[in-house]
Amino acid sequence: MVRVTELRAGERAGWTPEQARRAFRAGLNVPTAGVALGFTQANLLSVPRDWAAEFRLFAERNPRPCPVLEETAPGSWRSRLAPGADLRTDLGAYRVWVDGEPLGPAERAEIAELPEVRGGDLVTFLIGCSFSFEGPLLAAGVPLRHVEQGRNVAMYVTDRACTPAGRVRGSLVVSMRPIPAELVDTAVAVTARMPAMHGAPVQVGAPEELGIADLSRPDHGDPVTIGDGEVPVFWACGVTAQQAVIGSRPPFAITHAPGRMFVTDARDSDYLLP
Repeated sequence: MVRVTELRAGERAGWTPEQARRAFRAGLNVPTAGVALGFTQANLLSVPRDWAAEFRLFAERNPRPCPVLEETAPGSWRSRLAPGADLRTDLGAYRVWVDGEPLGPAERAEIAELPEVRGGDLVTFLIGCSFSFEGPLLAAGVPLRHVEQGRNVAMYVTDRACTPAGRVRGSLVVSMRPIPAELVDTAVAVTARMPAMHGAPVQVGAPEELGIADLSRPDHGDPVTIGDGEVPVFWACGVTAQQAVIGSRPPFAITHAPGRMFVTDARDSDYLLP
């Protein structure tokens, strides 16, 4: 029997969402870029009930990085986007935060046994992810180097402040993909049709305008080479919600580990505008 850890990224592209979630539940921890291609992926953020309204308002005021696909009832770990899935176990890796600081270990395979999870009233937000527009980009002939290499996408914390909401504040985070110059317009047009997955880029070709000094040193994810004739293109990123946890310091929070998304049963095409 071939173990899931031995499968190449290209083979994971053909998984069903349930196959992907089963693999993550069993302990697989890999970036979900290119996994179950064609099915919608989501960032995860769980906060105490008395913080949920402010995080909801923060998302409403910052829809590019934080397009909310679903909000659960307090204490629920089920999703209408994937009936039968368990948000406590079905992601590749999680992060736990106390007062805005990471609570070790840095990444966890599951969170079901945490007392705040077993007996708490946490509200979970599922936020659109740029991995969901990668299928349409590939279909349009736009290459994606991190997918080709089986790596995580490069993510950067910018110097742009998001619009605050009550106690919640933080900096914009972006993901970067090197795009051949002649295909930049195509990439912009394709992603603009998916506002629930961050939509069109927030910046093209000028990382310094975002306060990014060195593309070879992403704050999250893996660096990728920008080849001759390629342009760095930046999209708003759902890891902005994690940056808001750092900036706001709620007493407790849970997020996915960057690049390790929740794979839903919804299809990317469900979120593609005409």
